[in-house]
Amino acid sequence: MAVLLPTLAVKHVTDITSEMLYAMKVKGMILDVDNTLSRHGCPIPFEGSVEWTYEMRSAGIKVMIVSNNFKKRVSEFAAKYDLPYLYRAFKPMPKGYKQAMHYLHLPPKEIVVVGDQIFTDILGANLVGMKSILLTPKDLEHSFSFCVRRKIESPIRKRIYRKGIYRHTTSDVRYLHQNNLRK
Repeated sequence: MAVLLPTLAVKHVTDITSEMLYAMKVKGMILDVDNTLSRHGCPIPFEGSVEWTYEMRSAGIKVMIVSNNFKKRVSEFAAKYDLPYLYRAFKPMPKGYKQAMHYLHLPPKEIVVVGDQIFTDILGANLVGMKSILLTPKDLEHSFSFCVRRKIESPIRKRIYRKGIYRHTTSDVRYLHQNNLRK
């Protein structure tokens, strides 16, 4: 089960700070596209995410996109962020992660993988010895395979919350207090 647990979990990609990454001893970051930088299949980036990637790079973090999606989708998205990319990475298989590691010129322990899927992003990162940050998907996909994956992920996400891996954001804390759900 540990191979399915992330190093950390947050709600949105923009909740990740350079201070978090420094504390994790991370110098490089691999980002997914769908439900990480944009809604699934949508060409519009999440609000603030483009600027956030520039902040990360200004803080000395090397950033790139690694996606299972097709070249057209990934290349157009990477251009909006001015980031290098790998497409059809076949996550969670190690090959794409190893190519990213080579491109970033960093050992796996200094790279964090950021994404919304446990069975691709988190599993793949753990298989190659990288750290990982799990995001909460903003959209729920409606294809049969995604519905099955999300259903299987549900108890794992609950365990992540119980184990204290999930880092509450300001908006989370406000929601918990307003609804008397304080942890």
